[in-house]
Amino acid sequence: MLVFLITCPLVFLAGFVDSIAGGGGLISLPAYMFAGLPAHAAIATNKMSSAMGTVVAALHFWKQGFMKWKICLPGIITAFVGSWCGARLNLFTDEKALQIMMLVLLPFIAFYVFRSKSLTKTAEEEYPLKRTILLCALISFVIGIYDGIYGPGTGTFLMLLFTGVCHMSLEDSAGTTKAINLTTNISALAVYLMHGAVLLPLGIAAGVCNMMGNYLGSHCFTSKGASFVKPVILLVLAVFFARVVFQMTSL
Repeated sequence: MLVFLITCPLVFLAGFVDSIAGGGGLISLPAYMFAGLPAHAAIATNKMSSAMGTVVAALHFWKQGFMKWKICLPGIITAFVGSWCGARLNLFTDEKALQIMMLVLLPFIAFYVFRSKSLTKTAEEEYPLKRTILLCALISFVIGIYDGIYGPGTGTFLMLLFTGVCHMSLEDSAGTTKAINLTTNISALAVYLMHGAVLLPLGIAAGVCNMMGNYLGSHCFTSKGASFVKPVILLVLAVFFARVVFQMTSL
């Protein structure tokens, strides 16, 4: 019961944050570990609750017309391939090297978010559809690899790249991000379920809380938009940076 009481409220908060700016795993995964779950069980169970919550946000953004399927479908395919490749690369990648890379990159990303005008309701001049599809597919592949290798902050990075590189509107970026993130979550969850790594009772209970958080967060996004997104992204990046520093100093 104590495990449920620790994880469920934090997973609810993670769903709320994740639906707005990505990065919910930075809250939910440590919650599982703080509750005493072994690392593999924490990662697997977190993937289940995250996948359940992402379905809710994805459905909301789809109903709002934020998912352009001509753009999303190629990205879904390349994200799936990228995530699979990343999971394979994980076997040969030094996690400490990735953490050092994140420590260098995150301050620059935060500065970009702070100064960026792309995280607004009005997008920059849109690219032709074919160029947008190509860029989104390429970004989805690259971030899919990252998600397979390491993972934290995947949704945040997708949002930033779709707005900044692809010149997509904030709403279309959010919808496309959820479609891509749901793909990588489901593919990883399938692997964990096949290997019996998910703690199902806890995963289902936390998943329901994550769904509620995603529901509230996605509705806040559509009502408050840009004024809400930038501060949340900056908060997520700050938490991410602190987590990487903690991990490196505790080794």
